[in-house]
Amino acid sequence: MLPTVSKTRSTPSTSRPNSMFPQYLRRIVKWQQMDIEYTFWQMLHLCTAPKVVYQHTKYHKQTKNQWARDDPAFVVICSLLLAVATIAYCAAYDHSAAHAVFVVISVLLFHFLLTGVFLATCCWFLTNAYLREEAPNSHVVEQRVEWLYAFDVHCNSFFPMFVMLYVIHYFVSPLLVAHGFIPELLSNLLFMVAASYYHYLNFLGYDVLPFLERTTFFLYPIGVIIVLSPILILSGFNPSRYVMNMYFSQRV
Repeated sequence: MLPTVSKTRSTPSTSRPNSMFPQYLRRIVKWQQMDIEYTFWQMLHLCTAPKVVYQHTKYHKQTKNQWARDDPAFVVICSLLLAVATIAYCAAYDHSAAHAVFVVISVLLFHFLLTGVFLATCCWFLTNAYLREEAPNSHVVEQRVEWLYAFDVHCNSFFPMFVMLYVIHYFVSPLLVAHGFIPELLSNLLFMVAASYYHYLNFLGYDVLPFLERTTFFLYPIGVIIVLSPILILSGFNPSRYVMNMYFSQRV
């Protein structure tokens, strides 16, 4: 548990996230202020040892008195990688440059940013409204999940899913979009692992916060995914074909 202080000293720390957000946005266009090397370190370990990343989140809280990143490098680099991957899909499957531009913009806005804002807002509200521990007495500072931290958790969880469903999927997509039981099985397994890992990282992101309880709630969707996957496989649903046809219906 973090050290406790009286409420009379909590005003600066509670107002800090509000003043930090505009600064975060301004740094998006300032590459020289971004820690690119540390961002790639985080991306690597989110795929191999995610608990290490959230251990560093504790150190960040101790040194900067906030859980959220103050460096937008992760969002910027993830957006660039997502754009490159989408362009690769368009080069392989699309039929026009204009439609390719539409696909890249829609993937960046919908798949990553807008969906991320929506999910982060839902988790931010849920954790603050229902999962916070009750303060033992009136002299303990009321701690809350920062919205920007909730968005960080989404971005962290999204990156390994991006590696599986955009990068690995790209190289095996000729097999996955084919007709037959094997492509359906492999496609469903890939999507199941990616979605389950997303929710596992979501759980790790909130479990590291010492003022939250019942964070195993974020693991429940994994059970739903595991139950639904055999049903989708037996019904003949192929998520790869569904997604690819949604964007490149004339080529898949």
